[in-house]
Amino acid sequence: MRPEELARIARLELRARQVVEGFVSGLHRSPYFGQSLEFVQHREYVAGDDLRRIDWKLWSRSDRYYLKQFEEDTNVRVMLVLDGSESMQFGSGAMSKFAYAQTVAAAMSMLVLKQHDSVGVSLFDSAIRSQIPASSRNNHLQTILNGLQVQTAGGKTDILGVLRRVSESLNRRSIVILLSDLFCPREDLFKGLQMMRQRGHEVITLLVLDDEELEFRYSGTMRFEGLEDAGKLTCDPAALRTGYLAAMEKFLDAVRRRCAGSGIDYKLIRTSDNLDAALAQVLMRRMK
Repeated sequence: MRPEELARIARLELRARQVVEGFVSGLHRSPYFGQSLEFVQHREYVAGDDLRRIDWKLWSRSDRYYLKQFEEDTNVRVMLVLDGSESMQFGSGAMSKFAYAQTVAAAMSMLVLKQHDSVGVSLFDSAIRSQIPASSRNNHLQTILNGLQVQTAGGKTDILGVLRRVSESLNRRSIVILLSDLFCPREDLFKGLQMMRQRGHEVITLLVLDDEELEFRYSGTMRFEGLEDAGKLTCDPAALRTGYLAAMEKFLDAVRRRCAGSGIDYKLIRTSDNLDAALAQVLMRRMK
C-alpha cells in the first residue's frame, strides 16, 4: 500500500492492518535450539558441549557421543528498535521517516505475533524512551500499538548507549531489527551493532530515508534548518547538489560495507516505497 494512502489513516492500528492485509507470512523454523519437548535431531559431541544433552542410549549402541537438539517452544524472538530522534521528523512526502518506520514496526509486530512468535519494541532518542519486552501473549499486540501510537520524534541520539541497554535487556537469542536514518556517530553505531552480534543476536538494519535526502532535488535559494541542533544554512541547493550526492553515496557505501563485514543484514528503505513491499523484502527472506 502506498504511503499517500496510508497517511490519510490516523490510527496506527488501521494503517498497520492495511499493510499486513497485502502481505502473506509463512511459517518458519528457528535457527536456534533450546529446552523444549519436540526433538529435532542428533549432533556429534564436541568439547565444551553440555553433557546433559548427551544421548546415552545412542552412546551404548554406537560407542560415540551424540547430543540431542530440540526446537524452541517459541521459534523466533524479535526486538524492534525504533529511532525516535528529532531527525526522524523529516518528510518531504506523505509520511515522515518516523511515521513510516512507526507503521513498519506496527505491521512487523502483527506479522510476528500472527506466527505465534514473540516481539518487543524499544523506542529511543538519547535514551530508551519506551520499552515493551518481547512477548507472544494474546493481548500483546494492543500493548505495542498503544505504546507506539502516542510516540513522536524528538531529541538527540545516543546510539551506543541505547544499543548497549537493548542488548543487556535481551536474555535469549533474538532477531534485532533497527529502524533508523542512522544519522549518528558511525563508530558508535557499529560498536553497538557488533556488540549485539557478539552476544549471539541476529541483526537487521533498516535504513529509512526520504527521497529528498537521497536525491536532493531542491532548487532556488532556500533556508535549511538542521534537526538535533545541526544549525541553519541559507544557500542555492543546486550549487551543492553534486557534493551532497557524493557525500550521501559515501555514507551509504560505508554503511553497506560495515554491515556486510560484521554479518549484519542491511536494507535501504525509501519513505516513498510501498510498505507491504518493504516488509516483503525483509521478512519473507528471514522468517520462513
